Amino acid sequence: MRILGKSPVGAYLCLNGWTWNHLSPFLTNLRPIRSYGSFLNTLVRLRADRRFNFGTFFLRNRHQLELIRRLSDQRGKGSTLKISVLACSNGAEVYSILWTIRTARPDLKVIMHAVDVSKEVLELARKGVYSLKTPELVHAPIFKRLSGEEMREMFDTEGNQVKIKSWIKEGIIWHLGDAGDPEILNVLGHQDMVVANNLLCHMNPPDAERCLHNIARLVNPGGYLFVSGIDLDIRAKVASDLGWRPIQDLMEDIHNGDPSVRGDWPWQYWGLEPFNKRRRDWKLRYASAFQLGVHWGEEISFPQVGSLTSEKEFTPKKSQAEKEIVSTAMPR
Repeated sequence: MRILGKSPVGAYLCLNGWTWNHLSPFLTNLRPIRSYGSFLNTLVRLRADRRFNFGTFFLRNRHQLELIRRLSDQRGKGSTLKISVLACSNGAEVYSILWTIRTARPDLKVIMHAVDVSKEVLELARKGVYSLKTPELVHAPIFKRLSGEEMREMFDTEGNQVKIKSWIKEGIIWHLGDAGDPEILNVLGHQDMVVANNLLCHMNPPDAERCLHNIARLVNPGGYLFVSGIDLDIRAKVASDLGWRPIQDLMEDIHNGDPSVRGDWPWQYWGLEPFNKRRRDWKLRYASAFQLGVHWGEEISFPQVGSLTSEKEFTPKKSQAEKEIVSTAMPR
C-alpha cells in the first residue's frame, strides 16, 4: 500500500521529520519527546538501506583522540605500541591518531596497521596526499575541523594539495582486507589498541554483531577497543556477553564529540541518540572505549584512566599468529 507515492511508514516519517525539525532544542530534549525520537529512529533503522561510504574528517572526534593519548601515555618510555585501525578509509583517522600520539610521546615506537576493503581508497590513504579543492573519492570537507595551526603541523603544502608530514606516516602497514574475515588475526596479530569506528553501523545488525566478535579477537588481554558508529544495542550486547570493561573517562564527551553523527539523530540510521544517564545501563550503553580481557568480581568498578590496570600486569606471550604474521602490506 502506498500513499501519494510513498509507503505509509515513509509518509509517516516524512511528516514527523517536518514537525521535528520545527521543534526547539528545549522541546526535543524533554524526556517524552526524546522517547518518541527513539521510536522514530527505530523505524528509520528498520527501513534503512545500509551501505558503506567513505566520508570522514581529520580530528573527527577530539575527545576520543584525547583518550587514546591518555592511554598511550601509560606506556613505558621507549616501548612499542601496536594499533590497528579498521575501515581506515582515506587515512584521516590513521593520521589523526598518529599525530596525536607522536606529538605527545615521540619516544614510543608505534606500529600502525591500517585496513580497508577498498583498494582505491586505501591507495589514497597510503599516499597521504589530499586536494584542497576536491575531496577525491571522499565526498566530505575533510579539513573542516582543523585549525590553521594544525594544518601546518600535519601537512606540507604543495600548490593545491597537502601532504602528510613524513614523521606522521612512519611505520604504517597498509592492508587490503575485511574486518569480518576470520583470518584477520593471522594477518595482523594481536594489538594493544584496535580502532573500529563508523564501520559496523553500515552493516545489517546480525552481520555487525558477528563482525564485532571477530574484531574483539584482535585485542591483547588488557588492551583497548574503540568502537563508535554502531547500533548501541548491538555494542552493549556484545560488551555484556564478552565481559568488556567500559572506560568512563570522557565517555559523554566522546559520545557527543562528532556533531555530524549526533546531529543526524533520529533521521539517519547512523544517528546517535542523546546521552541519557537515567538509563540503568548507561555506563555500558554509551561507552565507546573498552578494556578487554580484564577480569573483575561481581562489583564492577569504573576507575579513572590514571588508575587503570598497568600494562605490566597484562603482557601476554607472543601468539603463534604474531610469530607467523602474514603481511599484506601494499607497496610503500
